[in-house]
Amino acid sequence: MEEAQTLLSLQMLQEARKTVQRSTLQVIKTPLIHLPHGAIPMKINCNLYMKLENMQTTGSFKIRGVANQFSRRESGPFITMSAGNYGKAFAYASKHFGHQGKVLMADTAPASKTALIASYGVEVEQIPSKSLLPTVEQLVKDQKMIFLDPFDDIDLIAGHGSIGLEILEEIPNPDVVAVCCGGGGLLAGVAAAIKLSGCTTTNIYGVEPKEGSKSFQICSQHVKEILLVSDDEIKAAVSMLYKIGLVVEPSGAAAFAAIVGEKINLKGKTVVVLITGGNVSPEELCCIVH
Repeated sequence: MEEAQTLLSLQMLQEARKTVQRSTLQVIKTPLIHLPHGAIPMKINCNLYMKLENMQTTGSFKIRGVANQFSRRESGPFITMSAGNYGKAFAYASKHFGHQGKVLMADTAPASKTALIASYGVEVEQIPSKSLLPTVEQLVKDQKMIFLDPFDDIDLIAGHGSIGLEILEEIPNPDVVAVCCGGGGLLAGVAAAIKLSGCTTTNIYGVEPKEGSKSFQICSQHVKEILLVSDDEIKAAVSMLYKIGLVVEPSGAAAFAAIVGEKINLKGKTVVVLITGGNVSPEELCCIVH
């Protein structure tokens, strides 16, 4: 675990928090709202809070890591791989700072997402998913492009960690924090921020893992357990959140699904769950919410 400790320190997280706060990308301190018992159909009586990153600039937490990544690099051209929220945040930042950018997307990505990312002025190229990484490596070599990793980058992870520090400003010692995994960068950053701040009794749970190596090293030190939720459980969570007035994309509701699915012992505990994104089309939402 010593190697994981050297990857990310509390000082790095605090510096990243300041960078994110000062960024001209207008990253906001998102609301942390209390959900009274009875507001949703949960049998467990716990003190439940939701951190609403679906209300963040570009509609997800990704802009936090992107803000820190861009602050550490003077100029492009930059290249990344993403068909989702990271690609949107990357494109938004590239346009804002006037950097040349390119986003590689799998040829199976929806046309709507391709068009959205391209609308920010970055070049978008769709290729077979198996060719994404080799193409990035070739462009980095031949055209001297700078690769920004969408999930397994220390600057990115530290930027995401700003969420953990924000949570502790309002709830100094939560019993449980539940975080969607995705690529592992968010979970690693939030978990490190909370544990390195001295919250030794806080249990941090990840939901739906697919982690990179740096993220995995950090998560393995600070995360208690990885939980799995089904597609049906996630859809039910999206529907439940919609009915209390929150528009949340399926991947952004995974941690909430684990909470309402009672996959953790929460009775009498103070619980924080991250709602990570709200980039869902009306058509997709109509198929989920009943």
